[in-house]
Amino acid sequence: MSNGPWTDAENDLIVADYFAMLADDIAGRPYSKAKHRRALLPLLNGRSESSVEFKHQNISAVLKGFGEAWIPGYKSAFNFQMSLADAVARWLALNPGWLERLPDAQPSMGLREAASLWVGSAPTLSNQPPPQELEQMLHIARKFDVAGRDERNRALGRAGEERVLMHERATLQAAGRGDLSRKVRWVSQEDGDGAGYDIASFAQDGRPRLIEVKTTNGWERTPFHITRNELAVADERRSEWCLFRLWNFAREPRAFELYPPLDAHVSLTATTFQASFN
Repeated sequence: MSNGPWTDAENDLIVADYFAMLADDIAGRPYSKAKHRRALLPLLNGRSESSVEFKHQNISAVLKGFGEAWIPGYKSAFNFQMSLADAVARWLALNPGWLERLPDAQPSMGLREAASLWVGSAPTLSNQPPPQELEQMLHIARKFDVAGRDERNRALGRAGEERVLMHERATLQAAGRGDLSRKVRWVSQEDGDGAGYDIASFAQDGRPRLIEVKTTNGWERTPFHITRNELAVADERRSEWCLFRLWNFAREPRAFELYPPLDAHVSLTATTFQASFN
């Protein structure tokens, strides 16, 4: 049995195998991990079944760093080599449709009601992963610009905003505020970007809720981009503005909300600079 480092070719093979299982898992199709493992073994350099099993767990950890879904049956195992992250990046580059996927059943604008989203607590220091695990995931997110990828994914952003629009309307309707539900506006679609928020909604008592939506297919700690204008509006309208973070979107959308000041919840890092001539 080989105990040496996995080659790029081996990593590419096992990553492709993992994504094949992941696609079945997300779609609810039956598959056999043991069957996949047995089919993969002859293609590798004398790896043991336990080695393959552990590498699949490594891939789960890598995918968390990429802000992507993973197979729950393969518990994330960290301390992986970055060559495995490179293999995942190669697979994603060869399969761009994967990053553009959306949930099979998106609420339609023609529906009168949509189920409310699960909205839980935001990540905190008290519930963060062990430091070494968190650093590995954040390193991947920085190296492969996961936040920028999600920001550039227009289809993902639009679908997330639509889902939150339906959530706000359904929540108000369920609270007996159909009058307010009918007034909820999709500002970014109706007026264009630039307002500093995407959805103009209401609290049940009628107070305005200005909602900036950030969507990812990844876990709740996936980094995201926020603009200078969004931060300015958050500061100017603190009592009304909130950031609605929608995560695990392609599989089972979940959410949490953040309220100004944002730097009380997240670390804000400047990633671009404006250059001007004197």
